[in-house]
Amino acid sequence: MNKTKKNALIGLMLAIIIILSAVEHIFLPPLPFLPPNMKPGISNIIIMYCVFFIGKTQALTLNIAKSFFAFLMRGPVAASLSFSGGILSVCAIILLVKIFKERGSYIFISVAGATAHNIGQFAAVSVILYSPYIIYYLPVLLISGVILGTVTGILLKIIMPAFNYILKD
Repeated sequence: MNKTKKNALIGLMLAIIIILSAVEHIFLPPLPFLPPNMKPGISNIIIMYCVFFIGKTQALTLNIAKSFFAFLMRGPVAASLSFSGGILSVCAIILLVKIFKERGSYIFISVAGATAHNIGQFAAVSVILYSPYIIYYLPVLLISGVILGTVTGILLKIIMPAFNYILKD
């Protein structure tokens, strides 16, 4: 893929991430089976696809841009949660892709990424709130990470043929 096409693709992916994040935050009502303030993270499908097929640096860049968008739309706390969770998630995904290469399951890697995302957000909230009681929310976050990571991994597998069709030369 030439540099121009790759940059255009990254721009398109960023636009999709921003749209999905906005839709998820503005229009998606709180789902009754999710803990308070927990969102499915459907925009992370794009970042995972980027890690797998475009580039690790580009995935990190998209994550930073997504955090900047969160800062502009929802403020510094949302940005710090997005950044801390996103960076830890992308790093976990990159590490697992490196370890497992072609043998890694998208669903397993997605679950690990979602769980890492929740741990990163937990760390940021722990610093912001500085309360010993926050530890009781960690099991909820881990269980949610497994469930939502599974959903995200399944969605990635479903939409991957469409991405591959769009990206073929």
